[in-house]
Amino acid sequence: MKAEFHKGNRKRLYEKLQDGSMAVIFSGNEVRKTNDEFYPFFADRNFVYLTGLECKKAVLLAAKDAQGSITEKLYILAPDPMAERWTGVRVKPQEAADLSGVEEIQYVDHFDREFKKLAESGNYGYLYLDLFRESVEDRDKASHLFLRYVKEYYPFLQIANADVLLRELRLIKQPCEIEALREAEKITRAGILAMMKASKPGMYEYQYKGEFDRALAQFGPKGPGFPSIISAGKNNFCIHYYDYSGQAMDGDMVLNDVGAQHDNLITDVSRGWPCNGRYSEKQKLLFDCALKTSNYMFDIVRPGMKMDDVDKTIRTYNGERLMEAGILRSPDEIGRLMWHGGAHHIGYDVHDVVKKPEIIEPGMVFCIDVGIYHEEWGIGFRLEDNCLVTENGCENLSADIPRTTEDIEAFMN
Repeated sequence: MKAEFHKGNRKRLYEKLQDGSMAVIFSGNEVRKTNDEFYPFFADRNFVYLTGLECKKAVLLAAKDAQGSITEKLYILAPDPMAERWTGVRVKPQEAADLSGVEEIQYVDHFDREFKKLAESGNYGYLYLDLFRESVEDRDKASHLFLRYVKEYYPFLQIANADVLLRELRLIKQPCEIEALREAEKITRAGILAMMKASKPGMYEYQYKGEFDRALAQFGPKGPGFPSIISAGKNNFCIHYYDYSGQAMDGDMVLNDVGAQHDNLITDVSRGWPCNGRYSEKQKLLFDCALKTSNYMFDIVRPGMKMDDVDKTIRTYNGERLMEAGILRSPDEIGRLMWHGGAHHIGYDVHDVVKKPEIIEPGMVFCIDVGIYHEEWGIGFRLEDNCLVTENGCENLSADIPRTTEDIEAFMN
């Protein structure tokens, strides 16, 4: 992404801030794994969305005065030859400015002093922090720790949650984001085709994962956009499965729920195929129900449709197809075979952190995710594609990845 993209994102955020307010957004810190080892650093997605930077311990500080005038600074780690010898070269001020479009770059040791000066000036009564939590059990992020500090030393500041505003901004994808998703779809396709091509009875799940990772590595170092879900046989009945230790036996279906990333935009695609390259009668029957449901959704999704109706329609239509096939007695029984929702937004996160819309609008991108899990038959899979809402309808961004039983069998054989 170019700096203009990040500048535009910040401008749209600043327009939503109250006059006389500050906003502080952190990139985040490393998470210790064990002893002197840390998990690979993963920058906060809202910080990346606003700056393009993925460096640890960085801070964006913006101040909007009573007249609506904005000043902004970006704070990064200072050079440290010894630390950089161990963990890599740190981003330089000019690099940070070029990537983010923020003109004033400081080292992070200056942040506390400069925040104190602004907070005590009497010109700012509000402080926006990214206070997102998925669960009360989540660890404190840098923003939560900073909130404690602010409450103790600057109790006069009124706290507002910047995450609420950023969720709104991230909902509608801009042209450069859609282009990044298109590139990520091409990479995802290469990974899925590599698994299909290599597939055979007796192959282990970790070998499928190896094929996917190898294919993605030809496009750059980042790899998958989220931990790949790749399973076979009975393991397909664990919706988020990451063990990779199972073996695909003759007649088993391989489930994969995977996605590549490009310019930080992430795809999410699922396909299910028989490891031997030939669908059994029962596998084909179930797969065709999912395919008909998916195709129907891509025919009807358009601006003005209620977002809640996407999931409801997927479940109802899938249930009707399964009833016609003699598998369910009523569409109301769909919960027996479809265990998860049928749609979620994608973008900077695979389950994108966006404000759930009431009405669909152009520029939204979400999954059409049709899952069928028939434990009695030992068949579990999902057919998941990425839906871009257009001015007059929608587009299947992942349509080039084989998605019919005929096309999958033809490719595998």
